[in-house]
Amino acid sequence: MAPAIPVKKRPKHLDLTKIHLPLPGLVSILHRVSGAALFLIGIPFLLWVLHCSLANQQGFDGWRDTFNHPLVKLIVIGFLWAYLHHFFAGLRFLALDLHIGISLPAARASSRWVLIVSLALTLMFGVWLW
Repeated sequence: MAPAIPVKKRPKHLDLTKIHLPLPGLVSILHRVSGAALFLIGIPFLLWVLHCSLANQQGFDGWRDTFNHPLVKLIVIGFLWAYLHHFFAGLRFLALDLHIGISLPAARASSRWVLIVSLALTLMFGVWLW
């Protein structure tokens, strides 16, 4: 009779609030979330705004007044962060695909830099936008 294979205890479900995700994993998940938000919401919305604002003067004036509202500015800043994070994380993943910075310390440092640069640029553009 063959010996029994030991069974590892693995969770039956993943409780994301109890899992300690390393920084590169967090950057990866945020890259996917920001890409999905930009593709599903950001691009269609911006195309619609562009269409309405180029249709006539009233459409342009209406959207200009809408974008002066503080809540809309916060939403725009959120999408600005999504774009900047997705851009810099994408550059990081391209470097990783080229086997640049694949060691653990380099991967952690590059993920830290992605977060720092994307948040700093979002803050700078947010101040300028406000």
